[in-house]
Amino acid sequence: MRIHAIIVAAGSGIRAGGGVPKQYRAVAGQPLLRHGVLRLLDHPAIGGVTVVINPEARALYDDAVAGLALPEPVAGGATRQESVLAGLEALSRDPPDIVLVHDAARAFVPAEVIDALVAAFDEPAVDGACPALPQVDSLRRGVDGRFSGSVDRDNLWRVQTPQAFRYAALLHAHRAAAPGATDEVAIALDAGLSVAITPGDERAFKVTEPDDFAKAQSMTVYSSRAASGFDVHRFGPGDHVWLCGIRVPHDAGLIGHSDADAGLHALTDALLGTIAAGDIGDHFPPSDERWRGAASDQFLAHAASLVRERGGIIDHVDVTLICERPKVGPHREAMRARIAKILGLAIERVSVKATTTEKLGFTGRQEGIAAQAMASVRLPE
Repeated sequence: MRIHAIIVAAGSGIRAGGGVPKQYRAVAGQPLLRHGVLRLLDHPAIGGVTVVINPEARALYDDAVAGLALPEPVAGGATRQESVLAGLEALSRDPPDIVLVHDAARAFVPAEVIDALVAAFDEPAVDGACPALPQVDSLRRGVDGRFSGSVDRDNLWRVQTPQAFRYAALLHAHRAAAPGATDEVAIALDAGLSVAITPGDERAFKVTEPDDFAKAQSMTVYSSRAASGFDVHRFGPGDHVWLCGIRVPHDAGLIGHSDADAGLHALTDALLGTIAAGDIGDHFPPSDERWRGAASDQFLAHAASLVRERGGIIDHVDVTLICERPKVGPHREAMRARIAKILGLAIERVSVKATTTEKLGFTGRQEGIAAQAMASVRLPE
C-alpha cells in the first residue's frame, strides 16, 4: 500500500502575527512547516510528502525545507479546498493508494495518530479516516452575549488532521465538490464515502493565534549537551592583551592571527563542540587574511548563531584563564558582562575564573596565557 502525504501551506497565516505566514515562523529554531514535514517524512508508512504553497512565498518555503528530500512544491489556490485539489491533481501522474491531507499549522502530530489512520484501511469498507477528539466541555448556545440554550455534546468530535483517504475516491470527490468545504471529511461525506473516526491527540493542535506559538515551543523536547574548549597564545611585543573581550593593560601582548583572545577562542570552540560543528579554525582559518587582527567577539557570536539556528538554548558558559600575569580579578566582572552581551545571556549564566600553575610550565614561566572553557546547551530533539 503506497501512502503519500499532502501538506497544505498556501494560506496567509496572518492571525498568528510575526510578520510572515505562520507556517514559516520559527518554533525551537525551525519553521513550523519544517517540523510538520519532518514528522511525516520520519514515519515509516509514508513514502513521500508534497507541499502546496503560495508561489509568492517560494523563497520562504525554500529556506524552510532546505536539505529535505521533497518533490517540487505545488501552487495552491485561493481557498484551502482549491489548494488540496491542486495537490491531488499533482499526484495523478503517479497516484498513491492512500493520501494523507495535512495542515501545516498542525506541525506536531504524533506518530501514533498516523499509525491509527493507516490501520483503519485494513477494513475494506473504509474510504477514509480522520483523527478526532471527543467533545468533553459543556456546550451552550448564546445570543447577544447571553446563554440561550444547551447543545448535546454526545457524538460530537473535534476534528484534526491529517485526514487519510483512498486516493482515487478522494480525487473524484474533490473534482465533483461544490465550493465552501472546510476539510476533506466534509467533501467525502457529501460524496457518500465512509469515513472512520480514529484517535486524535492534543499534541496535534492547530497553531492559530499568537499564544499558540508559546504552546508549541513548550512541547519541544530538548536534550542537554556540554563541550569544552582550550586555547593558548604566547606573549610578544605590546602594551595590552585581549581577554574575554576586554582590553587589559600589560607589559606584553599576545601573538595570534586575530586579536589572540584566548578566553573567547576557547569559549568559541566549546560552543561549536556542543553542536559538533568543528573548531574555530574550520570557520575562521588562519590562512584567511580577512581574520588578521580581527576581534574575537565575532567568532563567538558566530558560534552562538549556529547553536541558535539549530534551535539550541545556551544555558551556561564558564571560562578559566590560566596565567601568572596580568591579574584577572580586577577585570572579571567586565569580562562576564562582555561575554553575556555577545551571547545575549543574563550575566548570571556567565562565569569567568582565573588560576595559575604555581610557576610551572610555560604559563608559570610567563611565556603565554592558556584558557579553557565549558559550555552547556539544550538542543531540540
